[in-house]
Amino acid sequence: MSGQPDDTHLLLELLARIVARNPDSILKSLVQYYSVLSHIDCASKVSDAALAATSRAVLVPLGAAPADEQYLLHAYEAFALSFLTTPDLHLVERHTQVFAQSLDSDLLASSITKAYKEGHIDGVNREGQLWLLAHFVGLSQRADAGSQGLKRLDALHLQLSSLSTEISVRMSVKPADSRPSNADLSGSEDHLLQSLPSYVAHQLASLVDKDGISVLLAELTTNFGVKTTNGDIESASLLSGYVLTLLRCFPNHGDEIRMRLFLGDVPSRAGSLPTIKFLWQAMSQTSVYVQVLHNSASAVELLKTYLSLSAPASSAQEEEWRLVLLFLELYIFILRLSDDEDFFSSIFPALLKSNDQPSRLRSCGLLLQDVTKLTIVLKHLAFALHHNASDIQQGSINHDRSSFGQLEHYFGAQHLKASREAKVANERVNAALTRLDLGSLRGIVTTALRLLYERDSRRPFLPKDHWLMTSKFDMEGFVSAVVAEQERRQNEEGSDSDDSDGDVDEDTNIGGVNSFIRTLAGHRVSRHAQIEKLRAQQRKAQRDRMLAVIGPKLEVLRHMHFVIPFDTRVQIFRQFVHLDKHKRREGMDADQWRMAMLHDPLRSPGRGPAGRHHGKIRRGQVFQDAFEQFFELGEGLKEPIQIQFVDQFDTVEAGIDGGGVTKEFLTSVTTEAFSEMDGISLFTANSQGLLYPNPIAMDELREALSKAGIPGNSADWQEQVQDLLRQFEFLGRIVGKCMYEGILIDIAFAGFFLLKWISGQTGENSYRGNVNDLRDLDEELYQGMLRLKNYSGNVADLSLDFTITDQVSLPDEPVRTATRNLIPNGENVAVTNDNRLLYISYVARHRLVAQPAQQTAAFLRGLRSIIAPSWLSMFNQNELQRLVGGDSSEIDLEDLRRNTVYSGLYEIGDDGSEHPTIQLFWRVMVGFSDGERRDVLKYVTSTPRAPLLGFSQLSPHFSIRDGGEDQARLPSTSTCVNLLKLPRYKDQETLRKKLLYAVSSGAGFDLS
Repeated sequence: MSGQPDDTHLLLELLARIVARNPDSILKSLVQYYSVLSHIDCASKVSDAALAATSRAVLVPLGAAPADEQYLLHAYEAFALSFLTTPDLHLVERHTQVFAQSLDSDLLASSITKAYKEGHIDGVNREGQLWLLAHFVGLSQRADAGSQGLKRLDALHLQLSSLSTEISVRMSVKPADSRPSNADLSGSEDHLLQSLPSYVAHQLASLVDKDGISVLLAELTTNFGVKTTNGDIESASLLSGYVLTLLRCFPNHGDEIRMRLFLGDVPSRAGSLPTIKFLWQAMSQTSVYVQVLHNSASAVELLKTYLSLSAPASSAQEEEWRLVLLFLELYIFILRLSDDEDFFSSIFPALLKSNDQPSRLRSCGLLLQDVTKLTIVLKHLAFALHHNASDIQQGSINHDRSSFGQLEHYFGAQHLKASREAKVANERVNAALTRLDLGSLRGIVTTALRLLYERDSRRPFLPKDHWLMTSKFDMEGFVSAVVAEQERRQNEEGSDSDDSDGDVDEDTNIGGVNSFIRTLAGHRVSRHAQIEKLRAQQRKAQRDRMLAVIGPKLEVLRHMHFVIPFDTRVQIFRQFVHLDKHKRREGMDADQWRMAMLHDPLRSPGRGPAGRHHGKIRRGQVFQDAFEQFFELGEGLKEPIQIQFVDQFDTVEAGIDGGGVTKEFLTSVTTEAFSEMDGISLFTANSQGLLYPNPIAMDELREALSKAGIPGNSADWQEQVQDLLRQFEFLGRIVGKCMYEGILIDIAFAGFFLLKWISGQTGENSYRGNVNDLRDLDEELYQGMLRLKNYSGNVADLSLDFTITDQVSLPDEPVRTATRNLIPNGENVAVTNDNRLLYISYVARHRLVAQPAQQTAAFLRGLRSIIAPSWLSMFNQNELQRLVGGDSSEIDLEDLRRNTVYSGLYEIGDDGSEHPTIQLFWRVMVGFSDGERRDVLKYVTSTPRAPLLGFSQLSPHFSIRDGGEDQARLPSTSTCVNLLKLPRYKDQETLRKKLLYAVSSGAGFDLS
């Protein structure tokens, strides 16, 4: 036909006239009719006359007035499924505006919705469905404004939900060099590696640009807000479902979508409301929210219903859940953007001056009573999702089956049989409901809850015991019950993968640090690797479900530890360590284990565990010697180690305890490693003296190697980089070893760094960083970001872009810097009033996450090889600091006295009376200030803080031994065994002066 354009033109004109006169004549042939027209339209050579005639032929059935009322719906469905599914349509793609004006966009939307819900779309391959979606987007955006409405949104929602996986992955793939535009890729094993056709990609991208989101907010304005009809919830729910689907389809545009919603307003009787306030008002009136708020037991049944396959597609609860989930999505985004001043100005409006105009962030905050209620609802939902996961999973969507089905579909497995195909339509409708699976729902609820908890733990604003849920458990037997669950888990798993030292993934995808964005499509990895990745994800999901069944209390402790009192969690932690030691050493204590290893006839001298656990350490090079001798142990550092300190002549120091876990060694390693070192420092301190990994350590090393002329791709370069990372890893193990042995170290870490310890469950690190944490890193930068956030002028005038400048030079050398993008193409993206909050967020994440990523990953890998991530996750950042360094509360002198051991002449005799010098010592201690008592405690034990559960937990116990009769002699100590050697002073004043002098001058083991 393309070779005879005149004949084609005449035939099409004739066809159009016949159909116009008698529309019913093609009722049974509409599919074939539009299929033929689509082939003519997309022909490579077609005359203008033929194209015009084709247009008339296409439109005639759609504008007819037939006797059958259902005719038009059938005609539009055939037009959609047989015409718009064809690639490269000239009429639709090149003459969109004219063509769209002749269509009834509501009828087109209704026909597509009908095709999806009734399964008619199953006859169209996935590529055709993508073209249908793209053509529908193009046509509906150019239709009359008055015809736009919820029908269009419903059709978009259904299509996007069904195609979300293809869209999210293929939008990330760069266009291939060449690909037939009409190729059927649905059966190809490389389907996921195909980029979207440029027209399809352009139309889909228009859904999330500024205009696309503006249209969405216009729907909010048009359909509800000022109304109070019963249809409000349904309309809001549809819009919520649509936005959630956009976030699923366009993960790389997630922050942009959320930002545009955050900046949007919705009209109400009280005036325009920020979108988040509108969603809060709608969500807080839903039965889901109200039921959970007033009856925590209702959470389980509500969640069962939501996750159930049998739940009706249009249930009221389904509509309400969409509102709840969109509110949480946007509220999480706002919490991450808000600094503490924004947050507290919202919950305590009285803090604002009467003449202050609240910023956008502050106008989006919730009042204290609202935040309090929200935390209660989130707490009950999260508890049910973690503690009652096995009950909720019964009858829920079978994600093993569906995920494996996806794997087969995308990677070309050919054994999808009829039993599966019969469920396709039902599963597609369920997908369109935007239901999350159990893991995703648990993730969003727990994230929102933890963000609010972290805010409260940093600056308390909720009642003291607000977070506790002890009434849910039998607390008398709670510790033993948790330990029993842990044993069952270990037995079930064989080897607990939670204790593995897998790579730490510093994923900063949410935040735009391009160098750390890793997507399946972006890597273009092999098909086999992709399949293995999906299978690994399935195995992990299966394992998580299994663990939830056998350890519900453990799941609560992992994900919402704050519902259990701190002291109880400390007891559990120590019990976990004890259980691990018992398992690793087969029930033997440290000395028995060492002797067993020494006398093992199957091991060569010096080659067995006891030999590898022995080290000779030089003073002044403690960290380096320890690193060289013990790094290869890996998690074997958990076992007892034997240390000998030697002087510069290799002579063993007198009086150093050579057996057992040497506290002196561990505290010396940490003291040296966390201090300023020659060359590149591993850690650095903020203005409050709080430590965190040196963020420029890797840049400093690369600069030094470049100056030395070492090529960047050489083996020497790589070895030195890896050696530095191994030092970070080893230091992580040493800190873990101290925690494992209950040895307190006088080190204080920055809060944002401690948050990273608890942000991963296995090998990952889910910490994202925010502007509040920036304050712990760099107060000056934090204040600068606040000034930018509150700048009243035009931010564009400041000439900022989405880049950041990092120092890369060595200490004491002229400063050299490198400019790095915060987002792809960041040097060409200006910072404006609208996007400055994202810029501030990306700056914070770069400084807190991306820049120190390798150093942090290595440290955490070492720490987690000794202390399981699930153990660390039982504490918040402040509690972790107490676990590392002890209790900072006032020294309990009576507790210390009760748990002090006396030896030599000071040993208490049968009469139960203390030696006179001991009595003098305690009188002096009573007279000391708390600071002086801490100095004495540090002098003897190397840390100024008490163990978390009191001095009964100090190992070895605080002890005092006779130090001779010489009244001029100073007290001395052996910190490795917490021993104070106290001369037999005759009067209280002499004892007080000598003790204070020894403490202040640092008199140690051999000083007399």
